[in-house]
Amino acid sequence: MKKHQSGFTLIEIMVVVVILGVLGALIVPNIMGRTGEARVTAAKSDIRAIGNALNLYRLDNFNVPSTDQGLEALVSKPGGSPEAKNWNADGYLPKLPKDPWGTPYQYISPGSHGPYDIYSLGADGKEGGTDQDADVLGWEL
Repeated sequence: MKKHQSGFTLIEIMVVVVILGVLGALIVPNIMGRTGEARVTAAKSDIRAIGNALNLYRLDNFNVPSTDQGLEALVSKPGGSPEAKNWNADGYLPKLPKDPWGTPYQYISPGSHGPYDIYSLGADGKEGGTDQDADVLGWEL
């Protein structure tokens, strides 16, 4: 008696490899071209989250942290002025995020666009720029 072996033939495997190659050729360029766009979107999301935390801080303490106290005041109780009398013992953020390019978010209080300004300097780490090097500005969100 002959045993019947089951498995894939070389032609079947080659057809699958060709199909995967075609799909990869169509999809990968679309994904790879959007990494800069994804980083800008992540920076906008972080800035919104930091802004929400600052608003909670202001509700508890009747002011936002000074520029000197910085965004660290959202993670650990700040010293200095203005005093954080009602600082939440759990903090306002679990940790301070860095922007998607690995640099700290910029914070100024009082800001020129409200009680505070939060922004990222973009991919180049310098003020101004275009496309992915452009600053991500919290007051424009």
